[in-house]
Amino acid sequence: MQDAKTIIQEYINKARIAQQQIEHYTQEQIDEVCVAIGWEVYNDENIAKLAEKAVEETGMGNVLDKIAKHKNKVLGVLDDTRGKKSVGLIETDEIKKIKKYAKPVGVVGALTPVTNPTATPASNAVTILKGRNAVIFAPHPKAKISSKMAVDFMRDGLKKVNAPMDLIQIIEEPSIELTNELMKQVDVVLATGGGAMVKAAYSSGRPAYGVGPGNSVQIVAEDADVKDAAAKIFLSKKFDYATSCSSENSIIIHSSIYDQLIEELIRLGSYMANEKERELLSWYMWPTNAKGYRSINGQIVAQSAKKIAGEVGIQVGDDIKVLLVKGADDIESDFFSQEKLSPVLTVFKYDTFKEGFKMLERLTDNYGTGHSCGIHTNNQAYIHHLGVYMKSSRIVVNQAQAPANGGAFFNGMPSTVSLGCGSWGGNITTENINYKHFLNVTWLSEYFEPKRPSDDDIFGSYLKKTK
Repeated sequence: MQDAKTIIQEYINKARIAQQQIEHYTQEQIDEVCVAIGWEVYNDENIAKLAEKAVEETGMGNVLDKIAKHKNKVLGVLDDTRGKKSVGLIETDEIKKIKKYAKPVGVVGALTPVTNPTATPASNAVTILKGRNAVIFAPHPKAKISSKMAVDFMRDGLKKVNAPMDLIQIIEEPSIELTNELMKQVDVVLATGGGAMVKAAYSSGRPAYGVGPGNSVQIVAEDADVKDAAAKIFLSKKFDYATSCSSENSIIIHSSIYDQLIEELIRLGSYMANEKERELLSWYMWPTNAKGYRSINGQIVAQSAKKIAGEVGIQVGDDIKVLLVKGADDIESDFFSQEKLSPVLTVFKYDTFKEGFKMLERLTDNYGTGHSCGIHTNNQAYIHHLGVYMKSSRIVVNQAQAPANGGAFFNGMPSTVSLGCGSWGGNITTENINYKHFLNVTWLSEYFEPKRPSDDDIFGSYLKKTK
């Protein structure tokens, strides 16, 4: 029986041979490759198979929403990369005499989450291959079949354009040992998943892009369009049973529109838990583990609102898609203030923007620093205040958080399934991970006549002030 090092070395060898074969691909050739693999995980027949297998294998989310997620993510990444330069000379600065040349980073090891086992490899493969790289996916063991199906479809796409199929590979029998070894041998690691996975990626000794924990929170200001805000929050929270780390976990509502917004959420298909029901949900969602600590119950992740409610004796109809619970004053010790990865939404009430902003800060600092937040308002002063003071990598305005954060056709965010959270979230970048992160760029510098500034140019105004 081969050891982990030997098994991974075989994957690496095949990836390097494949990558050498496309070393001199033109921009047009690599763009055709991206479109070819994208089509295989975008066309209706294949997407339906992927969505059905993902739900069947993981028991998470629902088929229709996964189909929509595939459509939006794959098309979004292809649109973002369309016409973009990633081969050879990509930029020229005539004034500074600088030319930039793009080259591959090499073989990328991409770790994928159980919550998004097919759209993640589909989106990341296009992103990574855009730079003439190869990729080896390490799927979650509980999603290995559906993730492999996505990879097999894309390998078919490679074959159709006569590109080496080993540009895209997957560990068919994943394990922690094999994943750890993969991260040690590749040139770059992309870790999309939980905190332990990301920490392992950063500890691998290889350059790594990771993501931080999500806990998206939205303020709904007094001037918000209540119906519009409610519709977007409801859509975002119910989508795929909240598998997305960008799904709203809490909303902070101005007191003047609080009742109206709650009524609208209920009308759309939400259920407000009373105090007793809240307590029952709390102990079910965060039971005491073997070590005596309360931690999230894996059985609630990406499950329907009806199923979660039923487990604690709350009987709701099929029309109920979101469970609402009131937030506690003691944000830092209340479990409902954390990320829930389920269609359970915590609601808070505030009277002044200063008060609401403080709640937003506390919720985000308590869990999910650096990930995202949002606001429903047309007040530019409120919007600017969040931009200046929030330790969030992405802030969305008047949008549904789950589709907005990772890029959508209604905003300018780069399309991705991997969201950097900066140093706040323990990541190297605050950006949405995109094809530019998988390029090595050579700066070619040519000589020009020296343009040295005078001492007065640099220090003049300072010295005048201090005299």
